[in-house]
Amino acid sequence: ADVAYLRSILPSTTEDAFFDYLATLDTSEVTVSAVPEGSVVFARVPFLQVKGPLLVVQLLETTLLCLVNYASLVATNASRFRLLAGPDVKLVEMGLRRAQGPDGALSASKYSYIGGECCPVAPHGTAATPSPMSLSPSLLAGFDYTSNVLAGKLYGIPVRGTIAHSFIMSFTSLEEVQLRVSLPPLAGGEPVDLPALAESWLQRVDTNPLFAHARSGLPNFCAVALALHQLGYQAIGVRLDSGDLAQQSKEVRRVLRACGAHFQVPWFETIPIAVSNDISEQSLEEFSREGSEIDMIGVGTNLVTCPLQPSLGCVYKLVEVNGSPCLKLTEDEEKMTIPGSKTIYRLYDAAGHPFMDLMALEEEPSPSAGQELAVRVLGMLGEARKVVPTTVEPLHRTYFRDGQMCEPLPSLLEVKSHAQASLSLLNPAHRRLHEPQPYPVAVSERLHRLLTELRQASQ
Repeated sequence: ADVAYLRSILPSTTEDAFFDYLATLDTSEVTVSAVPEGSVVFARVPFLQVKGPLLVVQLLETTLLCLVNYASLVATNASRFRLLAGPDVKLVEMGLRRAQGPDGALSASKYSYIGGECCPVAPHGTAATPSPMSLSPSLLAGFDYTSNVLAGKLYGIPVRGTIAHSFIMSFTSLEEVQLRVSLPPLAGGEPVDLPALAESWLQRVDTNPLFAHARSGLPNFCAVALALHQLGYQAIGVRLDSGDLAQQSKEVRRVLRACGAHFQVPWFETIPIAVSNDISEQSLEEFSREGSEIDMIGVGTNLVTCPLQPSLGCVYKLVEVNGSPCLKLTEDEEKMTIPGSKTIYRLYDAAGHPFMDLMALEEEPSPSAGQELAVRVLGMLGEARKVVPTTVEPLHRTYFRDGQMCEPLPSLLEVKSHAQASLSLLNPAHRRLHEPQPYPVAVSERLHRLLTELRQASQ
């Protein structure tokens, strides 16, 4: 059916042999190597390398870039939110209504949960290498939950959500509740009329001086929570979604602590406080600066639409044909491709932090820990530099060879754990959001000579 469709839209002069050839295409001669999904990657570093017949590789280009661009962007954005929120606050992805369609919404849920600079692996094709052209490094681990129930079902992501405003607003009094809600005590016994019990608690709460300046919703919450406590249950939490969220959280926590102390309910002071309302990176910075009692944050629009950088800009470039290295020349050195089939190494210092990524030709001997290496840093190619790594890590693994998967793909939870480990190794100077120290990416002397020769031969 696909070939028939192509035949219907291509010129009538297209030879039948071309369509016959298309019908025989497969990935039996394709090899894909990549950094493990969830790894931190930096600008100019190839995170996928594809080898195979030229036409097959070219046909795979758009699919591969579609798979990695948005996924990596959302995962990076999620890790920025995590860095600002800190490790203790729970983060909920709530972007389904603002996402770029249902497919974008599911991708946002999945990759915000990973929260590293992720590189999904899928079969592609010939010494071609996608790499990010401009990208800040990913930061900490991702989100804890999603409000997208389908994402929870498909990917096993923990699901959390809130009650719709419209449901709350549909009631103006308890008299409108047609069926009284009866709840049996947790320890057993006859069901109790919960609204009536809550009303009795509300009379006690309303007469208490600690609620003199409380907002109307908070006494109601406390009354219901106390009624639940009397039956052996615990309230799940409080949600704030307008106004000065940091200040409100402190006011609510003060009342909850006082209420718990007055009615001798110890767990009241630790009731989770959740907030939402167009949360952005700036919002989290304000929460940190002002101090807050917030336990959970719901982020939607500013997570899934990535307004600070709406697209990632990964590219997929030909670097070798029939064993001959290729070079795309441009006046902009940042857009110049690095020729040849390469091996990528991450070099670590004595503190265990990565300090440089090194590209070398595949046929070069692997560098060793403690070995002095002569390198050229991209952006400063005219200046030779020597480094001595304490540890050397090859970044690429081969996932697909001769049409077959040759390494099992990790689960989503394993990818999330790898992202957290990968991000935690970064030097804080490279990890900070504001004015991070540039992370150097270098080429070996041999690769630099090849680059120079090709540039000179093209002039």
